[in-house]
Amino acid sequence: MSTVSHAVADSVTLLRRNIRNQMRYPTTTLSVIGIPVLFLLLFVEVFGNVLGKGVAALPSGNEEYVNYVLPGLIVMTAATGMIGTAVSTSIDMTEGIIARFKTMAIFRPAILIARATSSVAQTLASMAAVLAVGCLMGFRSNATPLEWLAVLGLLTALSFSLTWLGVGVGLASKTLDAASNAPFPLILLPFVGSGIVPTDTMPAGLRHFAEYQPFTPVIETLRGLLFGTAIGSSGYVAAAWCAGITVLGFTWSLKHFTKDRTH
Repeated sequence: MSTVSHAVADSVTLLRRNIRNQMRYPTTTLSVIGIPVLFLLLFVEVFGNVLGKGVAALPSGNEEYVNYVLPGLIVMTAATGMIGTAVSTSIDMTEGIIARFKTMAIFRPAILIARATSSVAQTLASMAAVLAVGCLMGFRSNATPLEWLAVLGLLTALSFSLTWLGVGVGLASKTLDAASNAPFPLILLPFVGSGIVPTDTMPAGLRHFAEYQPFTPVIETLRGLLFGTAIGSSGYVAAAWCAGITVLGFTWSLKHFTKDRTH
C-alpha cells in the first residue's frame, strides 16, 4: 500500500504542476479551442447555405448544417489538443525538466501519467467550449442522458488515444518546432472524412480513403449518438481505432521516455 500511495501522491503532485502551467499559459488552451471555432464559423456562417444543401436531413428533423458539421469539429478539437500535448512535453524534454525528474526519488511513470491526465482534461474542456459555441449557433441534439454518457466515453477514449500519441511526438522531437508541426496533418484529417460532407459525395478513390481513415467511424458514432441515427459497426470500429492508437502512442512514449537522449 505504501508503494501505491507513493505512486498516487507523485502523480497528483505532478498533475497539479501541469494544470498550473496550463493556467499560467492559457494561449495553448485558447488555440485548441480557437481553431475548431474558427472553422465552425467558416463552414456554418460562410459556406453553410451551400454545403448544407448536399447533406441529407437528420432523423431529428433539424436540417441546420451546424448539426451535421459540429461532430466533426469536436473530433478535430481532439487532434488540435494533441499539438498542445506535444509542445508541452517537448518543452519539458528540451529544457531538461523530465531529465531532472528522472534523477529524483519519485515514481517515474507518474511523469507520463500526469502529462496524459492533464492533457485529456484540457482537451475535454476545449471540446465542451466548442460544443457551447455550437449551441449558440443553433446546434440542437435529441440525445438521451445515456447517449450523452456514451458521447463522453467516446470523446474521452479519443482524447486519451491522441494524447498518448502527442506525448510520444513531444518525447521524440528534438526541437519545439518539430513537436508543434508533426501533429498538424491530423487536424485536417476530419475534413477528408465525413466531418464536413458525406463520404458518398466524394470521388471513388478519395471516398475509400475517407471511409477507412480513423476519424470517420468516430464522427459517425458521435453523430449517431447525438441524433439517434443508426451507428451500425461504426462504434466497434471507432473503439478499435482508439485502442490501437492508444497502444501505439503509449508504446512509442515509453520507448523514448526510458532512454536517455543527448542533444
